[in-house]
Amino acid sequence: MPDRIDLDAYLHRIGWHGAVAVDLATLRGLAMAHVAAIPFANLNPLMGLPVELDLAALQQKLVQQGRGGYCFEQNLLFEAVLRQIGFAVTGLIARVLWGHPEDAITPQTHMLLRVDLAGEGWLVDVGFGGHVLTGALRLQPDIEQATGHEPFRLLRHDAEWRMQSLAHGSWRTLYRFDLQPTPLVDYVVANHYVSTHPASRFVSNLMLGRTTADRRLGLFNREFTVRRTGCEPERRNLRDVSELRHVVEQEFLLRIPAGADIDRRLAALP
Repeated sequence: MPDRIDLDAYLHRIGWHGAVAVDLATLRGLAMAHVAAIPFANLNPLMGLPVELDLAALQQKLVQQGRGGYCFEQNLLFEAVLRQIGFAVTGLIARVLWGHPEDAITPQTHMLLRVDLAGEGWLVDVGFGGHVLTGALRLQPDIEQATGHEPFRLLRHDAEWRMQSLAHGSWRTLYRFDLQPTPLVDYVVANHYVSTHPASRFVSNLMLGRTTADRRLGLFNREFTVRRTGCEPERRNLRDVSELRHVVEQEFLLRIPAGADIDRRLAALP
């Protein structure tokens, strides 16, 4: 497995112009550019195709082929980019609580990153679908922090942290985690569950997300949602495969390969 990424190709992929440095402006700027250019997508699990996590496969899929991916793919790629620039990065793993009660016991199925910079800890996460963190959060509890979109905050109880966002006037938890470094093998195991288990939402639903400077875009099966800060969400039900393909290509910047199997899978979406 190569331990270096084609940094120039990645920066071109996300539309980054100019220099990069080991500083907060670069960290925040790269995170914003990444989520606008590389969409969250689960097409491989939906089609029963493997999700490979080695760096060569991630570069081929997300950079060279211009495709999207989900949290393990997105954050492993971003981790490699940050390391090559010179950042000190640690991979973490989380239990998703978005859409679940606060006391729910959920599996560890989400990846995020800790970055240590100039004596401070920061969190970045370019892989949380349509409600992804835009920017970076200082690793400090109980303070409201501005992002490119909604305010976020971190809560801490003993060794457990919770990431929350201020959504629709109330604080909602995205996930809970600790700061124990996570080895790649744990991501491999979690990725296998998420991408293949019959109980996983990723194998039975189409889920896409992309966040630009002024919009959060989401697609869950046929429901296409556009969210703008301070406005009510705009929702539209996509009627057929042709309309699905149009939205996927034009709004999420993804090209679905032609094929009867893919069209049948899209047509069967609830």
